[in-house]
Amino acid sequence: MEYDFLHDAITGNAKAIFSTEHEVMGPWLEVEVGMDASKLTQLLTAIDEIEKGFKNEILISGSEYSVILDQDDVSIETNSSMNGADALPIELQDEHVDFDSNNSSQCGLEDFREVLMAWAKFIKS
Repeated sequence: MEYDFLHDAITGNAKAIFSTEHEVMGPWLEVEVGMDASKLTQLLTAIDEIEKGFKNEILISGSEYSVILDQDDVSIETNSSMNGADALPIELQDEHVDFDSNNSSQCGLEDFREVLMAWAKFIKS
């Protein structure tokens, strides 16, 4: 998984940019985690609970995105895609654009932990 963290030149806010297949993780980190250490702790604790077998699956819902952790991987999805939001009208669909690719992303638990730890280190700097 390829990603980069930077500070917005105008606002100074932390930004996360991910490769196309993990693109949704960037706005998820910015919107749902941001600078909140308690959110990072909640997510890292959830990973530990899954790995230790205390829980088989954990769903953490946020204002715009939800995270689903299980024994195999972590899925991040927009809440609109999880709630069965209507597809785009035919007039707005373009055969060359995959609008759903920005709605979800998956990665392994260890990769997810590494991203969270890297984000925590970045926002402290």
